[in-house]
Amino acid sequence: MKTALARTAALAAVLATLGLLPWLSGRDAALSVLRARSAEQEPTEEALAAIRDDLGLGSGPLTLLGRWAGGLLRGDLGTSWVSGTDVLPSVASGLGVSLGLMGASLAVALLVAAALCTATVVRGARGTRRRGSGGAAAAMLASVPEFLLATVGLIVAGVWLGLLPTSGWQGPSSMVLPALAMGLPAGGLLGRLVDDALPAVFGERWVELWQASGVSPWRLACAALRRAVPAIAPQFGLVAVGLTGGAVAVETVFAVPGIGRTALGAAKAQDLPLLQGAVLALLLLGLAAGALAHLVRIRLLGPGLRDAALALPAAPRAPAGRAARAVPVVLAGVLLAVVGWGLLRDPYAVDVTARLAAPSGAHPLGTDGLGRDVLARLGHGAAATVGVALAVCLLSYLFAVAIGFLPALSAGVADIANALPPVIVGILVASALGPGTAGASVAVALVSWPPLAAHASALVEEVRASGFLTAQKAIGATPRWILTRHVLPAVAGPVARHAVLRLPGIALALASLGFLGLGAQAPAPEWGLLLDESRAYVERAPWAALAPAGALALLAGFAVSLSSATGFSGTTAAVRRAGAVAS
Repeated sequence: MKTALARTAALAAVLATLGLLPWLSGRDAALSVLRARSAEQEPTEEALAAIRDDLGLGSGPLTLLGRWAGGLLRGDLGTSWVSGTDVLPSVASGLGVSLGLMGASLAVALLVAAALCTATVVRGARGTRRRGSGGAAAAMLASVPEFLLATVGLIVAGVWLGLLPTSGWQGPSSMVLPALAMGLPAGGLLGRLVDDALPAVFGERWVELWQASGVSPWRLACAALRRAVPAIAPQFGLVAVGLTGGAVAVETVFAVPGIGRTALGAAKAQDLPLLQGAVLALLLLGLAAGALAHLVRIRLLGPGLRDAALALPAAPRAPAGRAARAVPVVLAGVLLAVVGWGLLRDPYAVDVTARLAAPSGAHPLGTDGLGRDVLARLGHGAAATVGVALAVCLLSYLFAVAIGFLPALSAGVADIANALPPVIVGILVASALGPGTAGASVAVALVSWPPLAAHASALVEEVRASGFLTAQKAIGATPRWILTRHVLPAVAGPVARHAVLRLPGIALALASLGFLGLGAQAPAPEWGLLLDESRAYVERAPWAALAPAGALALLAGFAVSLSSATGFSGTTAAVRRAGAVAS
């Protein structure tokens, strides 16, 4: 009941924010609308006043909200401020395109995930519990920015080879490049989750009994996958949401008329009715994806979930060896060396005679379109990307640990937060606060805490139900003593290691917002901006794009290897425990 109330309150808050966008923006939307309708017309006070009266911008916030909510009840999303057409057909058209692209991308992701966890499945079915080598590859693959893959695919397959369309939406052939750009990182994430879940499944008692009974490895592998998938089914729903709303950058690169590109264009043009309709459609799609994933999980688990007859053991894990402990040290050393080297150079010095110069002694990573040193901009951009990502990660961690002690509240609010991809939240925040690093940080922070909160809630429930805690209460331990000496230490450490795993995703989200012009603004050397600036000349100077992409990949490898070396079994353990508590 509490979860349902929290979910309803969070949904109402999001809808109210959407309805109040014209008032929350704090800017004169009439000027933006005038320029979009007629660039030649002078913005006189009479013209602006006429637009305000026509759009009802002079009304108070409650009137605006009531008018928009009344239209929703009638199935009317309003009229575009720019084109003067109904919003609903535009939203429906964009949503249909994005759904088709999402389906193709999800198919690619499932194929990639299957390839990454095949070795673990085969070894487990044959009685060897050792993981395959797909975990590290999956983590690195998941760290590659979708917009970089889209740009490289467009240049290589579209321009150089001429095999596929480079823009527009003409048919199935137009899906290939965008689906690959979106599906490969998503497949890396799903492959990592499945590969991390399978060792725990193969360590369960029923596997030994089946092997002793002579069950074929093929049948055992299928049963293990059926057992592992329900625990991470909610993550499949999140990936589906991300493929649709988080594809704004990919849709922008390929000029795909999807719902994400529609929302971005509406935000830049200050066409707030169209933006409201696009975000509302994405929110409903996210809620539907989450509900479908929950139903799939219940269907796969069957009566065992209802009867609480399923054990969820921890994944068997060998102690990290010396080589495993050395990996994060090496990766961190390389990243810090590159960043430190770049900090010694000037990121803003322009040399037009050295435009797009290849790597050399004077410019170890080459130069960009203005002759600026790529190494210098990469080093100074670390503060804007990694530094901000660390701050967002810390805030998300603190909030998640705090709200984890209220599982019913956190679960309800998280359902709504999970339904909104970071890029879409970034568009909303930019509409209200304007583009910039602060707005991008707020947007990413608003949607990065739910996985950590789910993990914290699950650990709190486990600790509260443990026998030693009951014994502490029996001997008269105070609640404060129990909280500070038992509950918090049991929760803070594992969730902190989980937060480290989320760091690359947060950095990628910030880079995505910078790439779309919603984060740090030029001439700031932010990694997302570096990728965006290099897009125009990636064919001639690929080093300008590969440098920030390689830095993000190193960051992902460091996070994953550090988590493994410190004994954290990965995000899947948290997902499994959270699923057990939720049931």
